[in-house]
This record gives sequence, C-alpha cells and structure tokens, in this order.
Amino acid sequence: MQHFQLFIDGAFCEGATGQTMTTQNPATGQDWATFACASAQDVDRAVGAAKRALEDPAWRGLSQTARGKLLYKLADLIEVNAEHLGRIETTDSGKLLAETATQTRYVGDYYRYYAGLADKIEGAVLPIDKPDMHVFTRREPIGVVAAVVPWNAQMFLTATKLGPALAAGCTVVLKASEVAPAPMLEFARLIAEAGFPAGVVSVITGDAEGCAIPLTRHPDVDRIAFTGGPETARHVIRNSAENFAVTSLELGGKSPIIVFEDADLDGAANGLIAGNFGASGQSCVAGSRGLIHRPILKALIERIAEKAAGIVVGDPLDGATHIGPLCTKAQVVKIGDTLAKAQSQGATIHFGGAPLVRDGNYMAPTLVECAGPDTETLKVEMFGPVMSLLPFDTEEEAIALANHSDFGLGSGVFTRDLARAHRVSGRLRSGICWVNTYRAISPIAPFGGFNQSGYGREAGAEAVLDYTRTKTVWINTSEQPMANPFVMR
Repeated sequence: MQHFQLFIDGAFCEGATGQTMTTQNPATGQDWATFACASAQDVDRAVGAAKRALEDPAWRGLSQTARGKLLYKLADLIEVNAEHLGRIETTDSGKLLAETATQTRYVGDYYRYYAGLADKIEGAVLPIDKPDMHVFTRREPIGVVAAVVPWNAQMFLTATKLGPALAAGCTVVLKASEVAPAPMLEFARLIAEAGFPAGVVSVITGDAEGCAIPLTRHPDVDRIAFTGGPETARHVIRNSAENFAVTSLELGGKSPIIVFEDADLDGAANGLIAGNFGASGQSCVAGSRGLIHRPILKALIERIAEKAAGIVVGDPLDGATHIGPLCTKAQVVKIGDTLAKAQSQGATIHFGGAPLVRDGNYMAPTLVECAGPDTETLKVEMFGPVMSLLPFDTEEEAIALANHSDFGLGSGVFTRDLARAHRVSGRLRSGICWVNTYRAISPIAPFGGFNQSGYGREAGAEAVLDYTRTKTVWINTSEQPMANPFVMR
C-alpha cells in the first residue's frame, strides 16, 4: 500500500505519536493506502512554523508581485500534475477520474486569478479633517490561517482558501479531511516544488481530538476558513472563542431547483440530473429539492427517467462511467434509511432506491416523488445520487417552498420568462442562484451561503481582502512640535 506523510515546515514527516490511519478505495472496498495522523504536538509545530514564516524575510520580504509569481508557478504545476492528482483523488474518494482530473486542471485558474490580484491589494489616502495630517490606510496580511477542507471537492475548496490567503501574504496550515486525504498530502509536493518558503504552507490531517480541535483553537491562529457540515461548524465557532480568529464558514445545503411550466424540459431535466447525479450527488450545492410546476410534473419525470436509463454506474477510473461509488459505506446506509422513511410518508420511488449489489459503495441513481414538503428526502442532506421532486401550483408557492429550509447555499430557476427569472432569483434565500443552468463555477464569482449554509464568501476579488487587516497610519507633517494635549483649542 502507498503511504502519505504530513508536510510541516517545508518537510515531509510522520506524526509525533506515530499514529497512522488506513484509507479504502470506495470502488472496491479494499484498503489501498495509509497516512500519517497529526497530533496536538504536530499542530503546534505547523502553526509555529507558519507564525515564524510570517516574519521571515524569505516570505515577508517578497514583493506582492513576487508572491503572485509563486502562485503562477503553482498553477502551472497543478495543470501538469492534474491527471496524477486526479487519479489519487479518484482512488481515495470514488469520484470520477474525468471529474477529478478536469476539476484539478481548472483549479489552476483559481491560483492564476489570485496571482494576478496579489499586487492589486491597495490602501488609500484619506481626506482627513485635521490640518497638517497625512493619513492613509494599508492592507496587511491577517496572519496565520487555519484552512479546513472536506474530501468531496478538496482541490477546488483548497484553492478558494489558499489562493487568496497566499496572495494577501498570509501563511496557512491546511487541514485535510481524515476521509480520503491522500490527494491533499500529495498536493503538498507541488507547494514545495513551486518554491514557497518553509512554513508558509503546511498540510496535515487527523481526527478531531488530535488535529482539528487543537488547530482551530490554537492561540496563534488568526483566521479560520472552514468548509464542512453545520454540526462541526458549531464546534469550530466555539473553538474560535479561544483565539478570536476571524472565521468564515461554507457549509452544506438542500438547494432547490424550481422548474416553471414555460421552461425548456430538456434543459430542466439536464439541470436536475447535473444537480443531483453529478459527482454522484456528493456536492454541497446538490439541487436535491426539485420544485416542479404541477402541469409539467409527469412529463418531466418521464424525461428524467428516459435520460437516467442511459446512466452508467461503475468504475470511476473508466471514462465511460457517469456515476461512481459513494465515498463511504455510511452514506449508503444513511440514504437507505432516509428513503425508507420517505416511503412511509407516502413518497413514490420512480427508479433506483437501493444499493447496487457489487463490491464498493455503489448506490443506484434514484428519483423520489414526494408527498409533501416535509418528506424526509427534502430535509436530509444525503450526499448521494437521490433526486426529490415536489409539485407546486403558483410562483408564490414555489418561492415559499424553496425558502422552507434551514439552508441557503445554492438554488436554480428554469424559465423562459426573463422577468420571472429576475423576480424569483431576487427572492430566493440563497448565496448562489443559477438560471437555466446549474453547478457552474468560476474564480471570478463569489461562493457562499445564507442561514445554516454559513457566512463569508469564497472566490471573487473581495475574497483577498478577507485575508487582510486594515492599518491606518497618521503622519504629522507640521514642522511644529505636537501641541500640549491639555490645552484645548
């Protein structure tokens, strides 16, 4: 089996306790690799190295343009190694190689985007209301960043944190999920090859007690960028009370896709399939609440079933496969329990509905017609290829149903009516709204949620500023000494 080490202070190493964990190939159910686990001692070493690197001339002394050049080099290395990293991610998580390699290649554009912004971080001269005072602001790195990423889109979610943090001049301790961490530990080799000074980026993984908790509550961490589930996020927020770290949260979702009767049915069916079966449903923006105008419900179900009949479920390394295995066996069990409860509530399963009998964590793509808005599949984030549809009769009802959720990450609207598209998208309580498309991303477009889908935004130009603090500088330009503070004028 392969073995992956931690990357701390510019060197690969085992954890201080010698603890290792084993990761399985979801396509076969067999162990395929081991990885070192970080302890509190390793976390302290990584954070200490990041704090030292902040003041080291090797990093602190670089011009903003020079930092950008390092990010450009990292982007080039990612593109060259996209197939290699994608194959490791596929073996470790079960995601399709076609997706992991393509997504990794595209991630290079995120680093290029932030490379270009590195020397665009500017201050301002203030038109101050005091005579003989020159006052200006400057943006300085916020400090040591704890970046915590999940397994399901780790190269992308790392780029949305690491790119702006490094462009701003911060240092980063990247904590990969203990589920399928291999690609992130391999990615550390590119950090070293790109020429980032030791300590600027460390990559660690491990369980909550040994790694995540000591990292997010460490007194020298200044900023936490977390992607994961709401329950874990609550612990992160509590931990941040120990260090007052500025925190952003990108959490889960139960995103609605509204299809109106004037929509193009082929486009809407493709949008629902992309939003639910793409990435095997293992996406935080999965459009798992399909809200369908009642007059077209039957026709749309038939269209989806026809398209789904051609979906190939199989080996994620095979280019002919459309849906691979789920990352963990626990997901398969959770989906089965959720579907059983939905059926007891009157839901109808039109196709799928059961695990596939084969090695690995395979779940058949599933379409559920729900009996009401409180059907279990409309409430639980299952992280699997399950599409739930619910009819509506009016635009107002569609908006109310869409907003009937604790989450608010993504949303979709399918309609040919431009006025309706603007009207409805403006009322949906979500951080992202796609109209007549779904799951599109870009380094230029901010990404984040409302409600229990978190706060803060990733990607976009403003994300760089979230990794800075504003300093205000006052300079007395008068030749006269400072006035007596006790003489009021």
